[in-house]
Amino acid sequence: MNKRWSTLLVVVIILTFIGYMVYDVALKKENPPVTSVNIDSSEIGDSWLVSNVFDPGLGKLKSVATTGIGDIVLGGESFVAQYNADLKSLWTLNTEKPVTALSVSGDTIFASTFETIMIISPKGKLISEWGPFEDSSIIASVSANKSMVAFSDARKKTVTLLDKKGIVKKIMGTSGEPFIIPSFYFEVELTSDNLLYIANTGKSRVEIRNTDGSITGTFGEPGTGPGEFCGCCNPAHFVIIPEGFITAEKGINRIKILNKKGGFVELVSSVNKFAPPLPLDIASPDGKVIYGANPADSKLYIFKRK
Repeated sequence: MNKRWSTLLVVVIILTFIGYMVYDVALKKENPPVTSVNIDSSEIGDSWLVSNVFDPGLGKLKSVATTGIGDIVLGGESFVAQYNADLKSLWTLNTEKPVTALSVSGDTIFASTFETIMIISPKGKLISEWGPFEDSSIIASVSANKSMVAFSDARKKTVTLLDKKGIVKKIMGTSGEPFIIPSFYFEVELTSDNLLYIANTGKSRVEIRNTDGSITGTFGEPGTGPGEFCGCCNPAHFVIIPEGFITAEKGINRIKILNKKGGFVELVSSVNKFAPPLPLDIASPDGKVIYGANPADSKLYIFKRK
């Protein structure tokens, strides 16, 4: 009897081990390991080059935006500053709080801090400050059009819509389709026709939503290929241009252009020495020049086509 039980026990152990191996292989196939090492994209090649590197000399640089006339707005640990296209300083506003993101609507600048939105005049004067909206928020992105302002909260995993008086009109992510945000990258872009493009980074995709929060479309999928988003937190940043989108990624620190349907067009920068975990915030006034604010060295990189 003991011998039979011993034999049965051995068989159970063997079958359990085989079952585990099969499950483990299947799991790895479904969720392949993600590398954070830059890949060699030399077979495709970068279509753009760095034409200039600008050091504002104002401290830690975090974000960049552009105006309708092509001026450049920079935000950092304790400042917001505006320059013309020739990088001549127009004004600098010292801030008490770190600036996390920037947006320009008309001639008004919207600069987010962790818990508030600052409204800044074209001459660099602080007009007003909205918030705080939630305790312990981390506002990761802000975007404004003529009638509304949207911002994302990476800690609460929500996107909030405001009117131009700062009154909350809608909060997305509390019900329905949630946002899966593993890190503090959570980009949102509000278009002139009131569509929201939101990076749901836990799903490695960009979602197109109406102002009621309903999803009308998505693009993007996980992977290391040039047209895919690698890792759990991408795209870290993106901006809408006439041809489609410019995206920036972390882990594999690269910048690329997608068409209006989210299909891959070309690499802007993939063979570079940018710090893998620190993606460049990006902006472009027309899709013909791209500005990248590098938080690793606090310099502005200017990309132009080869």
